[in-house]
Amino acid sequence: MPLDEYRRKRDFKKTPEPGGGTVASAGGFYCIQHHHARREHYDFRLELDGVLKSWAVPKGPSLDPHEKRLAVHVEDHPLEYGSFEGAIPAGEYGAGDVLLWDVGRWEPIGDAHAGYRAGKLKFTLRGEKLRGGWMLARMGGRAGEGGKNWLLLKERDAEAKPATDGDVLRERPESVHGLHRGPLPERVALQLATPAAAAPEGDGWLHEIKYDGYRALCRIAGGTARLFTRSGQDWTARFHGVGDAAAALPVDGAFLDGEIVVLGEDGRSRFEALQEALAGNEPAPLTYVVFDLLFEDGVDLREQPLERRKARLAALLRRATDAGVLRYGDHVVGRGPAFLREACAHGLEGIVAKRRDAPWRAGRTTDWLKVRCGQRQEVVVGGFTDPGGARGGLGALLVGVHDGGGRLVYAGRVGTGFSMAGLDRLRAQLGAIERATSPFAPFDDVPPATYWVEPTLVAEVGFTNWTRDGRLRHPVFVGLREDKPASEVVREAASAAAPAAPPPRGRRPDEPTTVAGVRLTHPDRALWPEVGVTKLELAHYYVAVADWILPHVAGRPLSLVRGPRGWNGTTFFQKHRADGLPDAIRTVDVAGEEDAGPVAHVMIEDTAGLVGLVQVDTLELHVWGARADRVERPDRVVFDLDPDEALPWAAVVAAARAVRLRLETLGLDSVVKTTGGKGLHVVVPLERRHGWGLVKAFARAVAVDVAKRLPDHFTANAAKADRRGRVYLDWLRNTRGATAVAAFSARARAGAPVSMPLGWDELDAVVPASLTVRTVPPRLAALAADPWASVATSRQRLGATVRRVLHLSDLD
Repeated sequence: MPLDEYRRKRDFKKTPEPGGGTVASAGGFYCIQHHHARREHYDFRLELDGVLKSWAVPKGPSLDPHEKRLAVHVEDHPLEYGSFEGAIPAGEYGAGDVLLWDVGRWEPIGDAHAGYRAGKLKFTLRGEKLRGGWMLARMGGRAGEGGKNWLLLKERDAEAKPATDGDVLRERPESVHGLHRGPLPERVALQLATPAAAAPEGDGWLHEIKYDGYRALCRIAGGTARLFTRSGQDWTARFHGVGDAAAALPVDGAFLDGEIVVLGEDGRSRFEALQEALAGNEPAPLTYVVFDLLFEDGVDLREQPLERRKARLAALLRRATDAGVLRYGDHVVGRGPAFLREACAHGLEGIVAKRRDAPWRAGRTTDWLKVRCGQRQEVVVGGFTDPGGARGGLGALLVGVHDGGGRLVYAGRVGTGFSMAGLDRLRAQLGAIERATSPFAPFDDVPPATYWVEPTLVAEVGFTNWTRDGRLRHPVFVGLREDKPASEVVREAASAAAPAAPPPRGRRPDEPTTVAGVRLTHPDRALWPEVGVTKLELAHYYVAVADWILPHVAGRPLSLVRGPRGWNGTTFFQKHRADGLPDAIRTVDVAGEEDAGPVAHVMIEDTAGLVGLVQVDTLELHVWGARADRVERPDRVVFDLDPDEALPWAAVVAAARAVRLRLETLGLDSVVKTTGGKGLHVVVPLERRHGWGLVKAFARAVAVDVAKRLPDHFTANAAKADRRGRVYLDWLRNTRGATAVAAFSARARAGAPVSMPLGWDELDAVVPASLTVRTVPPRLAALAADPWASVATSRQRLGATVRRVLHLSDLD
């Protein structure tokens, strides 16, 4: 077997090195590790046939083609070794510190297997430190020592440089994933997953089973372990046995993250059994499924990519003395939709998708997505009824969720899913918190309860969907959640079967209402029926993001996409003023083409204008690249990256960065936003001094230039045939009278997506489909800074250098 020699040399109960297993990989991985062993050297590794072919290079690689570096062929290593960095204990094979010096991809030149067998392997490296052409050549004769000794050589190309110009080993000694050291904190804030409608595709994600238990952080220090719930409660005593098993791990200090569960004979987690075990009624062994490692022996791992953190975690848990209590939360790479289907077919709750390369980020982020097989919802208990017939305890729970104003809104009755013993215990708990009045919001259509209670107990229920008036359909009691405060319980709205927003309390369904001073008729009309987003909810979205969107739409001529029957019904485009529009929608007269008279264009100025657009069922807002007060002087250039449908998101991101780089070489900064579909907009802010002729010519010249430089990735031709496998760089948005979808505008597409401004560093981690009218407001509330803040203060011009380089000097 390929890894037999590797495993024979190591005791994995003592060394943190990975033991090797079945790992999904896209292929072509490469890395170099700086190994401070008895004899310092660099380990050069190339992925081939599911393992890392490895050579020890005593002097390390050189960028000088004249220097031939000895490379001793050693045993194959597992793919997991490519993320290993740490200390191999004294007395173990290869004892010493290992630093991950370089990482990237390699591509063989010719047949890799034939070159390897022949002892002349040529390849290209695309690492963070080493790039360009290289060769491994096996030495012959006595010097070759039976095929073990090879030579590592740099090819003569643009990446090569003579030794007299410097040594890359001395110039770049750092780890590519620097380790941050610091004291072990007392507490760590949790990273939370954002609900998602579907599992993401692509190898940029790894997928874990979503366990049905209690989330728990574990702090290990000085031979003692403490376990905390997601609300910060110390439940070490309640999670009996888990703390002792964690404390026995061979580590001086650590922070683990995982889920406390009770596993059935079929391997599935059983929440009701966990509750019984915690109550001491039916003792059952607890299992701590650990899926993340945040600190280890003085090293803060939170900035490390998730995949590296999990590799260290797996190595640590292999040395656990009680593997029955502590279990590694394994994962698969890629194949998200297929993994979700399998999870659902086996009766599991769902999956959690996580970005492989993302650091730890406290709070709810889109780096982690939870995708359920069925609907689950946490609810607050506000009352209960007496039992009927021979049933004991209670009849049904009256439950609710908090709305945006913090009010407890009634959500229905839960009368099934209880065990007989559970009913009696629950009745006793409720009896201790009885009150005289209803805790639900005034005007709620709440049926009379036999008893009202203080709204402090949180229950979890399963259900089929939400009704149009905001009630749970067919709810089933799952259990009480003691680990979450009742004040945090709100309605989750992320799955494809998400509910319509219920009408405000006291208003009959579809009764007209007023938002931002504008009267909305048919407020409960479903504009995105597949996710239940109504006209009223869209109006509230624009009110919530008004401060963000108005700088990009107010005072500009607009074009609207309207759809009275929703996005998937008949829609139409409108840019001119028409009768019947609300007063909050203004107009601006714009001169027509070829000296034609002025034409009244739609325009808004404030939040009321945004809501006025919603009143006439506007699904999308498209804006001119100029403001109405100087409509002949545009203030931005928009490059619309429209990818072939077959291209993955990573290719679109790479394309946007290529456009940004070309603009930077011209001295121009740019910002980026999603389009609400698969594309991106790269936007160049401008000072208002140039005419449409120059701006249009500039956009075309850049698009053509980028397409010529990177013809395998771009086309500036609108023809569909030219887009196959490439990104169409659409520059026509910069013609006078043309428009582009506005930043923060909703889109007339499934799921109610939003065209979302982003920071350039966010592109890799973002999932465009997860940016919707429901998820964007809380995302904006959590931002420390506006990624488009520079747009308002930009003073960029298309100066002489730009005109000369792009041959635009003859234009105004």
